[in-house]
Amino acid sequence: MKLEILAPCGSRESVIAAVRCGANAVYLGMKDFNARRNADNFDEEELREVIDYCHAREVKVYITVNTLISDNEMKTAYKTVQTAMHCGADGFIVQDLGLAKLIKKCFPSARLHASTQCSAVTPDGFNKLKELGFCRAVLPREMSLEEIKDIRSKTDIELEIFVHGALCMCVSGQCYLSSMLGQRSGNRGLCAQPCRLSFSADNSGSFDLSLKDLSLISKINEIKEAGVISLKIEGRMKRPEYVAAAVTACKNAINGNYLPEDEGILKSVFSRSGFTDGYFTGKRQDMFGIRSKEDVVAASSVLKDLSRLYEKETTLIPINLKFVCKKGEKIKLTASTDKKTVFAEGAYPEEAINKPLTEDRVKERLSKFGGTQYFVNSIDVELDEGLIASASEINSLRRSVVEKLDCNEETEFKQLPFDAVHSKEKHAVPYLTARFLSASQIPENHPFKRIFLPVWADNADFINSKAGVEIPRGLFGAEDKLKARLRELKDIGVENALCSDIGSYESAKSLGFEVFGNFSLNIFNSESANMFNSPILSFELTLEQANRINARDTGIIAYGKVPLMLTRNCPVKNRIGCDKCRKQGVLTDRKGYKFPVLCSSYPCVEILNPNPIVMSDRMDEIKTDFAHFYFTNETKEEICSIISLYKFNKFCENNYTRGLYYRGVK
Repeated sequence: MKLEILAPCGSRESVIAAVRCGANAVYLGMKDFNARRNADNFDEEELREVIDYCHAREVKVYITVNTLISDNEMKTAYKTVQTAMHCGADGFIVQDLGLAKLIKKCFPSARLHASTQCSAVTPDGFNKLKELGFCRAVLPREMSLEEIKDIRSKTDIELEIFVHGALCMCVSGQCYLSSMLGQRSGNRGLCAQPCRLSFSADNSGSFDLSLKDLSLISKINEIKEAGVISLKIEGRMKRPEYVAAAVTACKNAINGNYLPEDEGILKSVFSRSGFTDGYFTGKRQDMFGIRSKEDVVAASSVLKDLSRLYEKETTLIPINLKFVCKKGEKIKLTASTDKKTVFAEGAYPEEAINKPLTEDRVKERLSKFGGTQYFVNSIDVELDEGLIASASEINSLRRSVVEKLDCNEETEFKQLPFDAVHSKEKHAVPYLTARFLSASQIPENHPFKRIFLPVWADNADFINSKAGVEIPRGLFGAEDKLKARLRELKDIGVENALCSDIGSYESAKSLGFEVFGNFSLNIFNSESANMFNSPILSFELTLEQANRINARDTGIIAYGKVPLMLTRNCPVKNRIGCDKCRKQGVLTDRKGYKFPVLCSSYPCVEILNPNPIVMSDRMDEIKTDFAHFYFTNETKEEICSIISLYKFNKFCENNYTRGLYYRGVK
């Protein structure tokens, strides 16, 4: 299958740059519900124009609706999809599983692409996405080539991969740093990128959360052999020259012409201390970098040359013409591409007095497609002798078929009316659940209906504590290891599993566990809440929103130092090494706040908020069915004191936060 070059477009100028440089598809957002809300983006009229422009050049357009959607936004999101369908959109890139469910129900012909922010990292996760109606999934940037091959061998969903652009420290969809620090949520399209500021593992002011930009363009042959079909370029916030450079580099690589000079241009137009392929190759030692003054200055030397790559229309589409000029019949011209055939009819030809029309003259006049995206592949002429037709007549026929080829027909599709699950305020007195990092933290007489321990805890701890298993996030390449461990736990009597992504949810369910949804599923609305058993709702919801989620047995985190990041590359290990860390790693920001870093025997580490969410004196305001306690590095004595605070609804005297329950995210 031919590789698709998929280009980012935050403006009309970027669309033109992408198409003229050879992109096969572009992705862009409308004004709402897309993960780059600060890009220019497109209103309905602009969207129709760019889709018509792209389709006339046989380029597909995918619409990003890749943010979390609240209940009161669902109808507007429906209308956004409806508008895009009318404009002829070729597909939708979606994060929110509730929205995906709504789209599939109301617009059954819509193509769904699962955003990388769905956080699927295992074969079971990708197979579940296919079951939910997605035809394509965007791979996490953190995957190695071997892990991609494993996914490909165990699922038949289309796979798309980021081959160039910015690289976030956190696994996509699992970052809450920007929202907790400043209410600007990456899951809602307004990430402020605080990770690019100083977060230091050795208190030196270093930038230990800032990665270099990704570039896998030199690896495109390996990517193709691994079964990936779409090469995605990151950068809807970047300028058209960047788009032109990246698309051109991808095209050169596909054609076997990628040179060191191409990479040099890419570095000049935008990089952070160069590029990295560390996740793809598994060599993650030298992945960190910042945007330096030298990086910024380098762009000025290449922008003018790059703008020339797309200043003129590119001949992209071969066209076959058939010209018929017969006595007593109107002149006819048929034009065909591999996607479309159109027809134009002119005046009757006249008898020639001096110089009759010749086949060569017809071909000369019909070959003039300069300034359009078409070039002549063949011209078939049927011409009776002794006839004449004016140059203006033939030119008019040529222009007419171009206009018809450019014209996009109104898109027809089946549509059902909006009928989403409506929010409904609950009035429950919540029961309590908890997760502990270690069995040594669990008090003898605790008030929790369900408790969970991490999957790597000792068997005896599960048995003695009557605990369920919490499955970690970020199971890159670890699904077989996880399933083997879950079978062990099932054999010793563990029955409950708290699942952190759709893959582990399906894995545990298939092994006979009673499954529960964790906070990292990013449940933000009633539609998605009804897809999982007893889910812990997203802590990016306000308390009012959480209370109104209309689903059975939902909960919120009422206490805990919540994880702000999940990362495959440990920032502490990179800066000071594991020997000095000794599992006591912290990151210090520019204001002196210290963020604990927790590692495990599974692939990823978590970066915690310095202060816990505490709702001990506000429990009467929580109306969800249960309240969850997220214990991390607290001692058993501290946990007993915390439980006491909640038992008597007391105010917390220590440093704490209310999280986003009263602030919300933008």
